Amino acid sequence: MTMATSQANPLAKQYLTNKELLKEIHLSKNRYSSYTKPEYCDYDLILPSVDKINIRTIADAKRTKALRLSHLALAEAQKINPKTKLAEVEIDYKKILKTDVVFRIMTHDHVPLEPGRKKTPKNRGDHHSKCNFPPFQHFKFSTEDGAEKDDLICVGKSHWKGDMDTGEFCLDGEITKKLAKSYMLLCERYSMRFNWRGYTYVDEMRSQALLQLSQIGLQFDESKSQNPFAYYTAAIDNSFTRILNIEKKNQMIRDDLLIQTGSSPSFTRQFEHETMMRDERERIANLKTEDF
Repeated sequence: MTMATSQANPLAKQYLTNKELLKEIHLSKNRYSSYTKPEYCDYDLILPSVDKINIRTIADAKRTKALRLSHLALAEAQKINPKTKLAEVEIDYKKILKTDVVFRIMTHDHVPLEPGRKKTPKNRGDHHSKCNFPPFQHFKFSTEDGAEKDDLICVGKSHWKGDMDTGEFCLDGEITKKLAKSYMLLCERYSMRFNWRGYTYVDEMRSQALLQLSQIGLQFDESKSQNPFAYYTAAIDNSFTRILNIEKKNQMIRDDLLIQTGSSPSFTRQFEHETMMRDERERIANLKTEDF
């Protein structure tokens, strides 16, 4: 699913695709994280716990890594020969060593406890400090003298600063500029839909939606879905609907005050009143017809 960008909009230079959004979400989360080596920021498989790492999940991680490396090799090869096919540069996943794959484990182990943060905690995260996205750690198999071992080592932590052992929990970070522009573009384009663009307070809708995206944008879980476009548009729609309901409530209060002072209410209130009276007359007429 894509959203076409407008040439008149300076933010619009290309299509917004799920692939690009996923990339920017990943890069943004890396700005809140620390890794022993830069290459360990890229994960091959997301798992709920270390106990889920077994022969099957290792094979799945190898396939994912082989596919990613194949696409990178294809992009490089097409710079020389645009007619290059994926099958010509495809990498066999069996050639990938298990020490080369990185697992993302969703865990709160490195997040400090904060008792009482919520009165009625419903999950484990409610007992720990609040994070702007679900915390995780990256693990890989260690090597000793070039030989494989079955020992898993932590090579990265989200919301972390410093070394894996001596570092500290840290919430400092920022999203990428490209992701921020994507938020702005999504709000702008969504507000131009036929069912929203006619409202006089559409600017307030856009502002509220942009604020909502800045708060929950990184909470998108890549392990459950690969469609951040739908996640963001649903959040925007909810923000727009919230502002609409608030404005309707304020309008009803304003119309009630105008009626009490003998003034004419808004056209919407008059139209609704006329519609209600017409429906009531038709109902009475139908009842009289049934009596005869």
